[in-house]
This record gives sequence, C-alpha cells and structure tokens, in this order.
Amino acid sequence: MQSNTKNSIKDKVAIISMGCIPFGEHWDKSQDDMLIEATQLAFDQAGLTKHDIDAYWVGTATGGNGGYVLSAPLKLHGKPVTRVENFCATGSEALRNASYSVASGAYDIAMAVGVEKVKDSGYQGLVGGATWHDGTKRNLTAAAMYSLVLPAYAEKYKVDPDELRFAVAKVAEKNHRNGAVNPLAQFRRETSAEQICNMPAVAGKLSVFDCAGVADGSAAAIVVRAEDAHRYCENPLYIKALSFVSGTGAGLIDPAYDYTTFPECEMAGAEAYRQAGVTEPRSEIALAEVHDCFTPTEMVLMEDLGFCERGTAWKEILAGTFDHNGELPVNTDGGLKAFGHPVGASGLRMHYECWLQLRGQAGERQIDLQGRKLGMVHNLGGYPGEMVSFVSVLGNDVG
Repeated sequence: MQSNTKNSIKDKVAIISMGCIPFGEHWDKSQDDMLIEATQLAFDQAGLTKHDIDAYWVGTATGGNGGYVLSAPLKLHGKPVTRVENFCATGSEALRNASYSVASGAYDIAMAVGVEKVKDSGYQGLVGGATWHDGTKRNLTAAAMYSLVLPAYAEKYKVDPDELRFAVAKVAEKNHRNGAVNPLAQFRRETSAEQICNMPAVAGKLSVFDCAGVADGSAAAIVVRAEDAHRYCENPLYIKALSFVSGTGAGLIDPAYDYTTFPECEMAGAEAYRQAGVTEPRSEIALAEVHDCFTPTEMVLMEDLGFCERGTAWKEILAGTFDHNGELPVNTDGGLKAFGHPVGASGLRMHYECWLQLRGQAGERQIDLQGRKLGMVHNLGGYPGEMVSFVSVLGNDVG
C-alpha cells in the first residue's frame, strides 16, 4: 500500500480551543442556536471573537447547503465559509480541512464546526437525495448490515455465538457506564450486558442498546500554526496525524468479504500511525475515541486499529482491556452509544474528549494517562463493504 507520510502535517498545527454542547433531544433549540452556543464556547476559551478567525469550515450532513449554514447564524461578514460532508466523518472532515488550510499557510487561524439537527426535523436518521448506482447497492438497514459481523466472526474464529454476543453487549455496558458520569452525554444511565442480551432483537442478535441513538448536537475547534499556539493557550494539542480513506463500495459484490474486518479503517489507522510515528499503538496511545455506531463495530475496530491481535478482541473486551481503568481506555466519554450520533458533530465531539483527557480536565472521568501523551480519534461512515474512514492522532508535546 502506498504511503502518504510525505504529506504529513505532524506538529505543524495545534488545536488551541474547543467547545461542545450537550448532545440530546434539543426540542427548545434550533440548529442555529446550537451552532452559536458551541462556537461561543470555543471563542471564549481562547479569548477570541468571530472576527479573529480567518476562515471557517462547517460540517453537516443534512443541515443545509453552502457556507450560509454557518455564516447566517454567526453573522459572518466577508469571511470564507465552506460547508463539507463526508458521511459520518463529516465533523472530522471539517477539522481536517481547517487544519490543512493553516498548515499550507493560507490562513493563520481557522475554525472547524460540526452540527446536526435531527430529532424534530420531521424525520429520523439520515435523509439525502437519491444518487445513481449500478444496481449493486445494499438494501438492508445499517443495523442489519452490522449485525452480520457476529455470525461471520463466530464462524471465522470459532467463538461460541452466545459468548460473542455477550462480549459485544459488554461494549455497550462499558460505554453507558462512561456516559453516565458525563454531563454532555444524552443517555446517562448504566445498563448491564445481561439486560442488553435479554432485550428483543432488532437486527440479527442486536438489540436497540447495541445501536447508537439519534441526537442533536454541535461542537467546534480552533486551530493555528504550532509555533503560534502558546499565544492563545498554555496547553494546546498538536496534530500528529490526519488520515482519510474512501472505499469503492466493492465489498458489496466481493464474495471474499467476510465482515470480520473493515479494510478502510485498517488502512486509515495504519496511515495515521505512520504519519505520527506510532509503532505500538496499544502502548503508545493513552485513549481512543472510536466510532461505536454498533457494538460489533467497536469490537472489530479494536483489531483493525492494531489494539489487539485478530480474533482476540472479544476476549480483551471481557478482560476489561478497554475499560475506563483498563490498559487502553476506549470511548471514555460514552461514545456514540451514550451520546447518540448527530452526524456533523460526532467527529468533533470525539476530539473534544481527547482535548479534555490529554489536558487532565475530564473531571470525574479523567483517566490515568500512564505517562502517555497521545490520543486517537476514529470515524467511519457507511456500511460493511462500502465505507469511508478517518483517523487522527493528537498529542500534548511537539516531537
């Protein structure tokens, strides 16, 4: 596989401020209200105003077209504002574009914003215009597609199906436990793996608590060149890697596609590690925020992102490796399971958790960094066989 390491912007860009509002059913707030609140949190933290930002990127999947989505509510006069969308990695795509704009020298200071208003918009989930396809497009729901991971994994690695089903329920138990102590999470109640397994199935063996919820939300980040970071912030986060891979959708017609690995995620992770100089992700990374849209997804990602050997993630989950006090904490804020998934905002929400944890500001859910200074964020968008994937690595120090 060809490496893009030569294009790395490692230590060239720093995040100097972030803002994130509570995710949930915001019946009393419009999309504009959420955008204003999230951006103002970021402005206030850095001691900046909207006039100080040179350029803006706003990520939203269904919240409108063009830069007007942001420029109208913020009353941005004469500013370049770009709206981006890249499925469920939309928020991270806004950050990626803002970061590259600063690294290129085009702008001194840029802002990335993510937002999605879903709960009272007249529909549930994502709605988009019909697109052309060649007749091979899948016709199953997302839950159905990801439920296929369990029988495929059980068969390939000879795992008892009931034991495997319990292991992925432990993913939801962990993430709901983490979310229960997070004031920004939508769902703040613990639930047990036993309860989840006993719930009625909605797709395959997955219950509703194996699936991410639906939420409204917004988050924002301000980035500058690394050498300028301490003008605005005593403890910035430096971007070590930004990786993005878009699949071709060929998995839908590939008879060898076995649903136990997501190649786009593996490639995005490997490229991010090369850019960041990470050789042992399990021991070098302090925490990982990953795209737990469904519980089997998080299990597979533990292997695709190099946190454990193939066929062993279910054992590591049961052993508590990825728990809050485990060897490598995963989704310490509660993940998509506890937050829901307002598509344009989720990626930046994940970066916000790294912002807090790596700077020792996560409060009750602060983890022991164990001397490690790197955090990782992973998004995916799409379905097994047709997927996009984003991975970033962030760190406290330059070098």
